Amino acid sequence: MTPRLFALTLLAMLAFAGNSLLCRLALKQTAIDPATFVAIRIGSGALVLWLALRLRKPARRLEGHSRGALALLVYAVAFAYAYTRIPAGTGALLLFASIQISMILYGLLIGERLSLAQGLGIGLAVAGLVILMLPSVSAPPMFHALLMIMAGIAWGAYSLLGRSAEDAASATAGNFIRATPAALLLFLLHALFSHAEYDAAGVAYAVASGAVTSGLGYVLWYAALKQLRVTPAATVQLSVPVLTAFGGALFLDEPVTGILVASSALILLGIALVVLVKRPA
Repeated sequence: MTPRLFALTLLAMLAFAGNSLLCRLALKQTAIDPATFVAIRIGSGALVLWLALRLRKPARRLEGHSRGALALLVYAVAFAYAYTRIPAGTGALLLFASIQISMILYGLLIGERLSLAQGLGIGLAVAGLVILMLPSVSAPPMFHALLMIMAGIAWGAYSLLGRSAEDAASATAGNFIRATPAALLLFLLHALFSHAEYDAAGVAYAVASGAVTSGLGYVLWYAALKQLRVTPAATVQLSVPVLTAFGGALFLDEPVTGILVASSALILLGIALVVLVKRPA
């Protein structure tokens, strides 16, 4: 892995972890409802990304496609609504397990093969993730658990679709812009048939989630995906729960436990084996 690819991947994972923290803060500690959060998140991300493209010299045309926009929207909506009822640990376990399984299965279907060390790496990373989440796991409501699994599959699909993008920023902007009308329609339907709720803190978290950690993070991730095989791309995302947990300790006063340290070591070792070991012929 080149230094540039390592930097892109690390920054993308940090952005994803930051996005998880912002989502948890907004949906758990403010008055904003999921539909409003999703609309502001996607709309603000689309606006910032469009402005960034217009300021580039020369200005780039929009890439992306309807399939990427649909995967993005399904992920954002399912994730937000699932977290209204599922504890954070259970939700993260369901989300990232479904991401890894969907992307690794796809990699095997298209002919990618793993060495023994890479298989061991995946096993270590998944074991570390399970150890990290087990203390907070409780039986979630079935409907909301299925929503979180759907969010993970949609994010896996979005990551795979991003591998064919010619320009990361343009493709991300195009997907966000295409997803915005549907997100706004969801918000209007929610406001019409239910009651839209929000406050200043919730709106601020949603804007930061869309404009910074989602928009910037997805641009970085699309750029990294062009140089990553499917299996390493799937496995490296296992670092996000670890980064999120340490972010919670720094910004939300959550304790750093021995279990957290041990599981983090397993996950990072597993990622290193998958990414650094050469694939079999």
